[in-house]
Amino acid sequence: MTRNHPHISRRTALRTVAGAALMSVAGCLNDNGGSGTPGDGTTSPDGKGPLTRITIEGTTLVVELSEEADIDQVNLIQPNGELFGKRDVAAGAQQVSFEIGTAYAPGEYRVLALKGEETVVETTTELRPEIQIQDVGLYRNNPDKPWDEVYGESETDRIKNGEAFVTVENTGSGPEAITELIFSGDVPNPIENPRGSGMHETDRVVVSPGETADLFSNSFPFGSESEDGMGCSPDGNSGQFTVIVETQVSGNRVTSTYNVQYSGSDEMTDCEVTITEA
Repeated sequence: MTRNHPHISRRTALRTVAGAALMSVAGCLNDNGGSGTPGDGTTSPDGKGPLTRITIEGTTLVVELSEEADIDQVNLIQPNGELFGKRDVAAGAQQVSFEIGTAYAPGEYRVLALKGEETVVETTTELRPEIQIQDVGLYRNNPDKPWDEVYGESETDRIKNGEAFVTVENTGSGPEAITELIFSGDVPNPIENPRGSGMHETDRVVVSPGETADLFSNSFPFGSESEDGMGCSPDGNSGQFTVIVETQVSGNRVTSTYNVQYSGSDEMTDCEVTITEA
């Protein structure tokens, strides 16, 4: 099953906190109609030219056109020079779009506005995702998270002592798909990690540029102690664990390491777990 952001249903999708409805990934057009330098820039500096803005909406690249645009086609060229797609521009249309999904090659793309066979203007836009791990926590320490909506109310008692969440942010300029979530190191139950993708009821989580998402674990990394895990004790135990997030578009393994302290009774259900950045 695949899950996209923004989510359709919070019960079947992960909680997303949108950093912005749209994020500009295009450079401004300069006075000569060539590519400019990327900045906040969503419009051409002189307000002229057929291309006014290039943005990413979810997994779609949107090219906005000026009202006076006299063009009949927009082409999107991949970093390797091959044509990604072309869109005819109907009379009066002020935008065209390309569904880039999460199987695109990251890099610099060229956007060409054509009139007949002639290129009227060309600009470039960078599509390169960048996932960062922002936070990690447990049910017992973060009851405000939408656990009931993700797992279902009937599962609340079962998950509250073992399940974890990881918050990730896409600080790049292209959409990314998270394909695996892994906990390793000094956690009570490392054996089951990951179970499947490691994420609850999904094998992929799409995070658009500027968005954050909570990845909810599908196993019990902080549940009952296994033979190879670190558990709780009255004297206290401390160690480190690592969160690993695997990505599809960039093909990276993003990692973040945390210190963890276990204190309380020998049972994990009554254990106090404190997580801090390493």
